[in-house]
Amino acid sequence: MFANRISQTLHEEHRATIELMERLETMIARKQPLEAGDALLRDLVAAIDNDTLRHFDFEESHLFPLLQSVGDQLIGDHLTEEHDAMRPLAEKLRTVAGAAQAAGFDAVGWKAFQQAGAAFVQRMLIHVQKEEMALLPLVEDMMDADAEARLHGIYAGASAV
Repeated sequence: MFANRISQTLHEEHRATIELMERLETMIARKQPLEAGDALLRDLVAAIDNDTLRHFDFEESHLFPLLQSVGDQLIGDHLTEEHDAMRPLAEKLRTVAGAAQAAGFDAVGWKAFQQAGAAFVQRMLIHVQKEEMALLPLVEDMMDADAEARLHGIYAGASAV
């Protein structure tokens, strides 16, 4: 558990992301496509739209510049590179999953879903582990109460959108 609300909030989102990635990994290993309306498709599209991309944007716009201001630029640069690699995968996965929500998968769509999903799971799980082990403890240690309150308000406001 983290005392800093930013670290704790991001940690909780990481736990939810891990759970979703485990569900996705299980489903893409199946031989038969998911059916239209499957809860995983809905949850995946919602998570990409409302959590993953918002999380990346917040870190890049607010956390990484703060870290840079105290001399810790390398981790922000590295994690931004990972975000840049994952955004196109997230977009592809969201597009394929979104289309399948209403109509289900054809063979081509299922293959595209499996490929994008497998790549996304692999990158996301490694990324979350890095943030848990390096970023969140750093944020916990370096952020003062004023910065925490300000950034928590910004992130909570972005969550409400």
